[in-house]
Amino acid sequence: MNRRRALRDRALVALVAIVAWQLAALTWGAQWVSPPISTARRLVELVLGGDLARHAAFTLLAAAGGCLLGGVPGTVLPLSLRRAPRVTAILDPYLVAGYGMPKLALAPLFILWFGIGLASKVVLVASLVFFLVLFSTAAGVRAVDGRLVAMARVVGASEHSIARLVVWPGAVPYVFAGFKISLPYAIGAAVVGEMISSSRGLGYLIAAASQDFDSATVFATLAALALLVVAAAHLIEVVERRLLRWRPARPMESLVTTA
Repeated sequence: MNRRRALRDRALVALVAIVAWQLAALTWGAQWVSPPISTARRLVELVLGGDLARHAAFTLLAAAGGCLLGGVPGTVLPLSLRRAPRVTAILDPYLVAGYGMPKLALAPLFILWFGIGLASKVVLVASLVFFLVLFSTAAGVRAVDGRLVAMARVVGASEHSIARLVVWPGAVPYVFAGFKISLPYAIGAAVVGEMISSSRGLGYLIAAASQDFDSATVFATLAALALLVVAAAHLIEVVERRLLRWRPARPMESLVTTA
């Protein structure tokens, strides 16, 4: 019943959004706000022509590569520093400063270093994902019950075994939460990097269409981006449910996951 009600409420919100969208198109004109019908027609054209798949593949490759390049170190570092509080205290202000630095301000520098191709977008995404996953994983490491760690030491478990069998399983939900939070930002960073300098990708498609005052293509590409983000987030949730079937859901973790 709750699931059916949620689907009904989501459909209602979508309907209200489409009506507001249509009213905005009537108010400001189709040149500035493409109507829903025109946007849907243009989206179908992009799909059938293959342009959307080609540009979306480039954007998703940049986002996935950046998630891997930034997410793996962001996961490993808190686990590695768990038993090194002094090193953690030394690195903490630098990590906070790196997290607070606007990553898009680094995009021109990455383009200068790595060119206008895929590499600069991957590095830009990685610089964003690293800190989000890092702090989420660190929170998971700190949240592990100390009594479980103490009990493992009492029975003679090594630090490596404690990290692998106690700390890591407890931190995994936080790792997934970090990746789910990072995912929209990763795709968005890839798109912005493509808008700054690229010859491929959804960001390039948006930039080129906006220069031609082609609002239908801009809105169609934005709609495709929204669908990609939703699909990718759903994929991560499916993987999380499969890997954590052994673990009962907790209210606080559900809140973190859906935030």
